[in-house]
Amino acid sequence: MSEKGLSYSDAGVNLEAAERSVDSIKDKVQETFRPEVLSGIGGFGGLFALDTGRYREPVLVSGTDGVGTKLKLAFATGIHNTVGIDLVAMCVNDILVSGAEPLFFLDYIAVGELSPEQVDSLVEGVAEGCKQAGCALIGGETAEMPGFYPPGEYDMAGFAVGVVEKKEIIDGSQIRPGDIVLGLASTGIHSNGLSLARKALFEVGGNKPESSHPLLKKTLAEELLTPTKIYVPSVLPLVKKGLIKGMAHITGGGILHNFSRVLPENCDAVLQQNWPVPPIFNIVQECGNIADAEMYRAFNMGIGFILVVGEKEAQRVIEEMGKEDEKVYKIGEIVPGKGEAKWQP
Repeated sequence: MSEKGLSYSDAGVNLEAAERSVDSIKDKVQETFRPEVLSGIGGFGGLFALDTGRYREPVLVSGTDGVGTKLKLAFATGIHNTVGIDLVAMCVNDILVSGAEPLFFLDYIAVGELSPEQVDSLVEGVAEGCKQAGCALIGGETAEMPGFYPPGEYDMAGFAVGVVEKKEIIDGSQIRPGDIVLGLASTGIHSNGLSLARKALFEVGGNKPESSHPLLKKTLAEELLTPTKIYVPSVLPLVKKGLIKGMAHITGGGILHNFSRVLPENCDAVLQQNWPVPPIFNIVQECGNIADAEMYRAFNMGIGFILVVGEKEAQRVIEEMGKEDEKVYKIGEIVPGKGEAKWQP
């Protein structure tokens, strides 16, 4: 065989860079470990010993998601250490809706050309998200795919697994007329509707990612890159106290679509828009000349998570949320109906 034959690096795959990348993220990953983690980084699979003694009938709840076109802003700005928080948030907030405690998380990062520094920043965000959610980052994959992604670009996917006692699963079936709907404030646009936001701000509005705005303390790109809020720390304690009847994570499709998914067939939710809408939404709407209905269909509009609680428990929940510095608003009530969320006429 010729000594000058092709090598893997000739094809665009740098194994040495991959090894450096693994070495650089080890400490960040290990900082997220829970006592149940049995494996270290670098194995073929992550090992997690579920403490079955804590449960009578443990049910595992899983969720997967990505970050979407929000990554375009990371590419444009070179800010890569926040989108990993979004990745974790999108997954753990989803499984929280069922009442599940997030246990562990895995990530998948695909790049055109592997940069250990860039991957290190991405995993920094994932690890921070896992810390906020209380789950362990027990595995992942970094795939170098030359020619598949433009230079400097990548994609990310995440996978979360949580656990809930079978009899304590929250599925909305306990929701009754007279219950109260509480909305938890978002940190901004989160990770949905970014395609519309970018088009309105940068294509139609003629702004640059580094543009400032008098209503914002950050550049437009920095504002859009604000990480999705992780609601696990403030909501899970209330779930374990039995105070929550139903929940919804407000993602693509907006408030009405996502909330309708958890309503029983004999109940409607009548909602009022009585919370302060963050300025970024007004800026996007003005730049794109977007109708109100479309804004509420594409974005969370300042409410990132919804709780349904009994009328007698509402004030207690509000007070306990306040102790966690959570901004919570009473945004509606449950009435007899057909399983629809709608705005008050």
